[in-house]
Amino acid sequence: MVAGVACCVAMSMPQVHIVAYCGDLGYGAARGAEMLSLMLACGIVSRLVSGWICDHIGGLRTLLLGSVLQGIALLLFLPFTGLVPLYVISALFGLFQGGIVPSYAIIVREHFAAREAGARLGAIIMCTLLGMALGGWMSGKVFDMTGSYRAAFLNGLAFNALNLAIAWLLLRRAGPRAPRASLVAA
Repeated sequence: MVAGVACCVAMSMPQVHIVAYCGDLGYGAARGAEMLSLMLACGIVSRLVSGWICDHIGGLRTLLLGSVLQGIALLLFLPFTGLVPLYVISALFGLFQGGIVPSYAIIVREHFAAREAGARLGAIIMCTLLGMALGGWMSGKVFDMTGSYRAAFLNGLAFNALNLAIAWLLLRRAGPRAPRASLVAA
């Protein structure tokens, strides 16, 4: 649940603030809206591809992969502020973040009994929604306090690092991945 909050605090920063960020950089809200549309469209592709990845490497590894890639995309927002790089980074961010939240459903199914899935997944998804709301608000608050989005991106990176640490610890605790046949039989 903490990982869900953390990944979504990081995830919401560009999604909620890309339009304002583009305005702050002098590109205007229309360019920011285009970047947001591109980000969200790439997120749809990411959800589909991440499902295939989950089938092959499992939920925890997919979560870890998505979190690493999301962190890289967040990091890229810091040095690159040109219009073309921001379009590219927005597309990459969408491609990288889209499969993170859906991987939680696979993780629950891989590690808990089916009869527990509804309650556990409901709690996790509630936490991801809380993280999205908190991250959008928090990024705005950080911007208001600093006058810059740089600190808001760094805040997102810190929360992404927390998610990565939790995913890594869970993966280490889970041990080697069960053979595919045993997952299907479960």
